[in-house]
Amino acid sequence: MRIFGREPALLLGFAAAALKLLAAFGLDVSATQQTLINAVLAAAVGVWIAIVARDGALGAAIMQLAQAGVALFVGFGLDWSAEKQGMVMAAIAAFLALWERTQVTAPVATTRLEQTSPVKAAGPAGA
Repeated sequence: MRIFGREPALLLGFAAAALKLLAAFGLDVSATQQTLINAVLAAAVGVWIAIVARDGALGAAIMQLAQAGVALFVGFGLDWSAEKQGMVMAAIAAFLALWERTQVTAPVATTRLEQTSPVKAAGPAGA
């Protein structure tokens, strides 16, 4: 799995080093803000990998990206209470649950126990 022909970990390492270099030469970001930026980048790579791998983890990866994004904005001065952050994350989780429901299919029963039921099927109404 590659992004721009490179391993994702290599790109994340490069981004972290570049950010530290920029901060050393005058970019006004604190160590906490650098950490938050790196967390968002890592979460974004997680979303990319989930899309490419098609392993069913896209919803979880998007949720982690959203959480990292909220932390980033709060770290850069967004004045949201913990309650407001929680409400936004709950709304994102609800949206993802609705979307993911359209992406998942029930497994096909493969064993005899799964294919039968001890409850007798009801006949047509009025019979």
